Amino acid sequence: MYFYGLKANSIFMFYQYFVKPLLFLMAPERAHDVVASGLRFVMKIPGLSAVISWMYGYSDPRLARTVFGIHFPNPVGLAAGFDKNAKLIDEFAALGFGFIEVGTVTPKGQEGNPTPRLFRLPADAALINRMGFNNEGLEAMKKRLLARQSKVIVGGNLGKNKVTPNEQAEEDYCAGFEALYEVVDYFVVNVSSPNTPNLRALQEKEPLKKLLVRLQALNGTKPKPKPILLKIAPDLTNEQLDDVIEIVLETQLAGVIATNTTLSREGLQAPESLRSEMGGLSGKPLTARSTEVIRYLHEKSKGQFPIVGVGGIHSAEDAVEKLQAGASLVQIYTGFIYEGPGLIQDINRAVVANGL
Repeated sequence: MYFYGLKANSIFMFYQYFVKPLLFLMAPERAHDVVASGLRFVMKIPGLSAVISWMYGYSDPRLARTVFGIHFPNPVGLAAGFDKNAKLIDEFAALGFGFIEVGTVTPKGQEGNPTPRLFRLPADAALINRMGFNNEGLEAMKKRLLARQSKVIVGGNLGKNKVTPNEQAEEDYCAGFEALYEVVDYFVVNVSSPNTPNLRALQEKEPLKKLLVRLQALNGTKPKPKPILLKIAPDLTNEQLDDVIEIVLETQLAGVIATNTTLSREGLQAPESLRSEMGGLSGKPLTARSTEVIRYLHEKSKGQFPIVGVGGIHSAEDAVEKLQAGASLVQIYTGFIYEGPGLIQDINRAVVANGL
């Protein structure tokens, strides 16, 4: 235990004092590209992938769990948005993630919103993004997923193209399901991003139910149906969360991912010039609200469906709180950027220590 603690502390210090300051000198999207290129380069060096896995991995049979019919080696996943085009599956698997969610992907590739569209709020340990589902499309993603080497669990996060009207949104989600059915382990329906015009209107009870019924009917035609989850916004009222519970149970969805980014700017310390940027806020300001949503869904539904907890996980304690609130799995994104890859190991060690 002392050895693992020493290793984890060394990894944390290296990232915080050497890697992160350099990355934070760059524009956020540029830093992301540098990290991606660096990971790809490092993993091509013979033997180095095994060294990385040794440094960041933490294996214990008590971490394993079966959720919505899938066996996860550990409960810590990478949230959608970080690997939009499934370019880094093998690299992220080597860091110790139990599962990786790719996308959001749309049927046709699209550039997303104009840059700059990603902003750091260091005073709040947060990000604001208005990326707009920038991605290379379904065919490009499918080719990469077919070519991957790692056996890590992969989820496909589905969205609609910006030019697709809401009345035709079902066609985009069904196209995503059909294209990726053979190459992902589960699906996520993303109707909660604030960065595609009118997308959140699909969270309303009737259009959401109609969309999910259509997808589940398509799922039922397959020889082995895949788990379909719904990703929701943290800005929903309790009444809307009640509707989500009703719809999930009625359509027999596999579970819910709680939560996406928020439109709220309450309590931020960042300068007004940053607080006023349009887009979804992620990071520490979301920690309490996402946990609150998880707890509400779990208690109100009496635990009838699994919940994947995401939003503001910057420490092992944050992840433990979400698991204790009712989450079965957790995902990280902004915390991964601010705290570094050692966070994965920290969370897994805390899960074992707390018997979760």
